[in-house]
Amino acid sequence: MWDFFETVRHRHSIRKYQTDTPVEEEKLNAILEMACAAPSAGDLQAYHITVVRSEGIREQLAAAASGQQFIAEAPVVLVFSADPVRSAERFGERGATIYALQDTTIAATYVQLAVVAAGLSSTWVGEFDERRVRELLELEADRVPLSLLSIGYPAETGELSPRRPLNEMVSWR
Repeated sequence: MWDFFETVRHRHSIRKYQTDTPVEEEKLNAILEMACAAPSAGDLQAYHITVVRSEGIREQLAAAASGQQFIAEAPVVLVFSADPVRSAERFGERGATIYALQDTTIAATYVQLAVVAAGLSSTWVGEFDERRVRELLELEADRVPLSLLSIGYPAETGELSPRRPLNEMVSWR
């Protein structure tokens, strides 16, 4: 098992999965538990996660995501949806428009790092037809799908992409 810094350094997008190796239920549950461990505004956890194992639905999600076929090939796809109504009940408009989105993406990030720690790989997908994803998953009208996370055992090693140097992204005052 890697420490946190190694886990973060080894996280990169994988678009080829071992199609004959399913993700074990124990690992998937442990990964999903990490979403619950993520911080959220007011501890409201204003998000919902849909676990998609169905090959037919994964294929339709791939089509809804501009034909990104690796989504269909991954044994599991997690769809993270914001729940702005839940956040708005406590925080009003800011909760609905900002906090629920932050809560959802923080949870997805925790899950993405847990995937690496569990020996799996993933790719975060933000490009998709929101209306179509909503229909496919029969999401409640007030839920907003924000990201798809394909998960599986990697069939490629992938390469870490170059990162901007800190001095371009960090200011000190």
